Amino acid sequence: MKVLITGGAGFIGSACARALIDRGDTAVLVDNFNDYYDPQLKRDRIRKFLKGYEHGFKLYKGDIRNRDFLAKVFATERPDKIIHLAAMAGVRYSIAKPALYADVNVMGTTNMLDMAVEYGVKNFVYASSSSVYGNSSKAKFSETDNVDHPVSPYAATKKATELIAYVYSHIHKLPTTGLRFFTVYGPWGRPDMGVFTFIENIVRGKTVEVFNQGNMRRNFTYIDDIVSGTLTVLDADLPCDVMNIGGDRDEALLDYIAAVEAAVGRKAKKKLLPMQAGDVERTVADIRKLRKLGWKPTTRIDIGVRSFVEWYKSYYGC
Repeated sequence: MKVLITGGAGFIGSACARALIDRGDTAVLVDNFNDYYDPQLKRDRIRKFLKGYEHGFKLYKGDIRNRDFLAKVFATERPDKIIHLAAMAGVRYSIAKPALYADVNVMGTTNMLDMAVEYGVKNFVYASSSSVYGNSSKAKFSETDNVDHPVSPYAATKKATELIAYVYSHIHKLPTTGLRFFTVYGPWGRPDMGVFTFIENIVRGKTVEVFNQGNMRRNFTYIDDIVSGTLTVLDADLPCDVMNIGGDRDEALLDYIAAVEAAVGRKAKKKLLPMQAGDVERTVADIRKLRKLGWKPTTRIDIGVRSFVEWYKSYYGC
């Protein structure tokens, strides 16, 4: 099977590519290597993380907003299925650049859906986000919850992509599934995420900024569990759906920091701050829907954080 992965040099994309190749599939990676965070990390995911996998993937550098570029990729590769992960990520930056987020996330996804229909793609799995739930007061976020009140442009674009994908499934019978990712962490992760900066600052003895006075809870989800869940959905070929994908434990942010402290062997210098605009206090997933497909997260936070810290020290020479 040939799978096209947009955001293929990204954190989740490169890990999905490796897993697909391991099981005998072929990956077609598309990435524009933008500078939202250091592009060198993206290049190293291709050059180092995927070293030894060159036989199983082909890389195209380009932008999903460029329809001519996409047409050439699709005409050449004719993928069987798609994992669409390319997007502008991050809540806070979206507040400063809402038009950019709408352009990349909404129009870029629409371009990809158009190509998927034109070339008869069998399944289109795409990245949504737990951010669509906004400031829900529910104990656990369920896919049946109302998500009409996003609190950031990023969240709004992710809700928009879910609606557009539904339309393509309804009109064109294109199988689509949106994965609402919950706080993904692990080796080769994104440097803009708090789960990364906590490790970076504690390893280097810098002050850790902890928002909302630390009163935040998350389903921290290790990258291996994200990959296995994504491939489970890719194989399921569901007609049209959205699914939560997250860890099976509701963890306090301060517990994650404590796990980093234990792995690093150093106490964090914490600076407690108010909540940031666009952020939410809790993102806790009801994952029963994805479990019914046979998936379950298996990585405990202490094990995942230890692996993350070891990678960080090795990659950055600390």
